[in-house]
This record gives sequence, structure tokens and C-alpha cells, in this order.
Amino acid sequence: MAALILGKAVLIADVLPFINRYPDKPLVYNAAWKTTIYFLIAMLLHYLERLVDFWRAAGGFIEGNHKLLAEIVWPHFWALQILLLVLILMYCTMREFVRVIGGKTVRRMFFGPLGTTQLSR
Repeated sequence: MAALILGKAVLIADVLPFINRYPDKPLVYNAAWKTTIYFLIAMLLHYLERLVDFWRAAGGFIEGNHKLLAEIVWPHFWALQILLLVLILMYCTMREFVRVIGGKTVRRMFFGPLGTTQLSR
């Protein structure tokens, strides 16, 4: 479920014109900025997905929102948000590394060739 929410957040956020705000600064700036944007969108989507179910059951938006706020299991909601935050931070950090290093270089580092040096036995 977290992957679906994160996937939606990334797709939505990537079309925003201000998502790549710090391309020439150290990687931590762009990674932190993108993590914040992705996390806020993911949290909003997660809340809205829950709200739709309560909206249908209650018959109205305001009533559904009140019912959701009263019945939501907050520790579960926040635990999922913390998990999403960690996943998003890891994703943004790796994405920035790949952007700087280059996709071709990263693929070569992960999948080979291993190089010309051999281990001596």
C-alpha cells in the first residue's frame, strides 16, 4: 500500500514546475526539498483515500471528514507516514546520486562489468 501511495505522489510531484529547485547546490538540498514535497503529497493522498470511504458512508464531505477524524487509528496513520518518509528519503537520495553520477555509470556499477583487476588467491 505504501508503494502505491508513494508512486502516486512521485508521479504528481514530478510534473510540478518547482520540483527541481536546487540542481546546482549540494545534493542534500534537492534531496531534502523533493522529500518534503513528495511526503506532503503522499500524506495528503493517503488522507484523501481514507476520506473517500468515510464520505460515501456518511453521505457528505463534512460528515465524512468528522467521522474519519473520530475513527481513524492515529498511531497506525503516523506509523505509515514515518515509513513513507523513510522510503521517500532513500528514494530521493538515490535519485540525486543517479542524476549526478549518470544512469549509465550506476548501471555499470551495479551490473558489471566488474573491471580488469582480479583477486589473487
